[in-house]
Amino acid sequence: MGIIVNQSVKGTIYVYLGVALGFITTGIFLPRLFSTDEVGLLKILVAYSSLIASFGTLGINGVTFRLFPFFKDEKEKNHGYLANILLVGLAGFVLTTTLLLIFKPLLVELNIKKSALFVEHINYLIILIFFQIFFSILDAYYSALLNSVHGTFLKEVLQRILIILSIGLFFMDFLSFHQFVIMYVVSISLPTLNMVLRLIRQKLFSLRTDFKFLDRAMLISMGAVSLFSILNGFSMIIIQNVDIIMINSMVGLGDTGIYSICFFFGVVVSLPARSIIKIANIITSQAWKDNDMNLIKDLYEKSCLTLFIIGSLLFIGLWGNISNVFHIIGPQYAPGKWVIFFIGLSSLIDMVTGANGAILGTSKYYKVQTYFLGILVVLLIITNLILIPRLGIMGAAIGSAISLSVLNLLRYLFLLFKFRLQPFNVKFVYVALLAAGSYFISTLLPPLSNYIVDILVRSTLLTILFCTPVYLFGISSDINAKADQILQKINNTVKKQR
Repeated sequence: MGIIVNQSVKGTIYVYLGVALGFITTGIFLPRLFSTDEVGLLKILVAYSSLIASFGTLGINGVTFRLFPFFKDEKEKNHGYLANILLVGLAGFVLTTTLLLIFKPLLVELNIKKSALFVEHINYLIILIFFQIFFSILDAYYSALLNSVHGTFLKEVLQRILIILSIGLFFMDFLSFHQFVIMYVVSISLPTLNMVLRLIRQKLFSLRTDFKFLDRAMLISMGAVSLFSILNGFSMIIIQNVDIIMINSMVGLGDTGIYSICFFFGVVVSLPARSIIKIANIITSQAWKDNDMNLIKDLYEKSCLTLFIIGSLLFIGLWGNISNVFHIIGPQYAPGKWVIFFIGLSSLIDMVTGANGAILGTSKYYKVQTYFLGILVVLLIITNLILIPRLGIMGAAIGSAISLSVLNLLRYLFLLFKFRLQPFNVKFVYVALLAAGSYFISTLLPPLSNYIVDILVRSTLLTILFCTPVYLFGISSDINAKADQILQKINNTVKKQR
């Protein structure tokens, strides 16, 4: 479990640093410097390119997470695995670009009235698709080598720093908006080049092929996993972007901009899970290969409890400061208040079920994961079609909360009945009660005149009210162990200064 803890801690640090940088861009700069249509353009470019690039990987990332342990051999350069997956990525890029060019007239027709700005910049999708395909492939490969942290750093930190620099140049009038969009695309693309250079520097970038290793049985396994991984990956990207795409087509680019800004705040609740789930995919894949059910059970239980504690603190901190959020991003985004609540709630629901997706997706029942994700996509589309016309952007957020609840219930029940894996106990009730009680007490504090001071005071109060009993009651051994390490370091530092 040591590598999980170390990678998770480092990854979480990068995630939170990314949250801070994301807050600067999404929470402060974008709402103040750009119109809601311009913000909507940036988000819709990423949404469409992510959706297409997910298909463009042709499911090879699923093969990496599930089957790489069979290729892993440092002396044999992992039997040419990297060269193979890069060839798959190239084929995927050619295929998706061809399809994009074929359907481009239809895409233009669908967006020309409500999203003309997107039509003007539609060709940038090709560049974004290329770099997102290969970053995804290389990041999965590097994670399979038990380094999931660098990819997190590149996406969460470096990319956002580059975007902030681009915004700075726009603010100082060195860039027009069109030139800024180009720099925005470059900022998203550069992490891929960095990943290539890092693999080369560590002598992990080998284009050697070993087609003899790909016997008939292995090719059949890879083909089956790829097929379902395509569906999985495509489903996940649809899940992440369908709200934005449907709001854009049903309501318009302005509301898309409002939703995307508020969505960022709500999804902050689930960000700490990224680094844990990323490394959990690799650990569980090896555990299934070794038939180590004790490791899987331990990972499932600890990931659920740890993530629920962290997610609960973030959720009450977010909703406790909801008025301050709109002081920061501006009153024009006020229609998205309940978007923040329901997206935050759906993120918390995802957190409390921990690594269930990683466990199911790397097991021999990985196909079931695909079926469940398909159900989720259908639910999201149906709930959006029903709720967006009636409730606007809040309807999309409610649909997400409902759909994710169903998905995680299905995963939980399957793991329970198939493997007798049951991660929940009375500690989860304690955490929920502590979160509710801490939030209620914080509401007794009257709003302070300065919203910055209010954020600091209210957040500190919530943290003390929630974290102190969590630590004193020893609810999570992992969290207590990490807290003890931090306290010991602080104590040693104080002693040295004396």
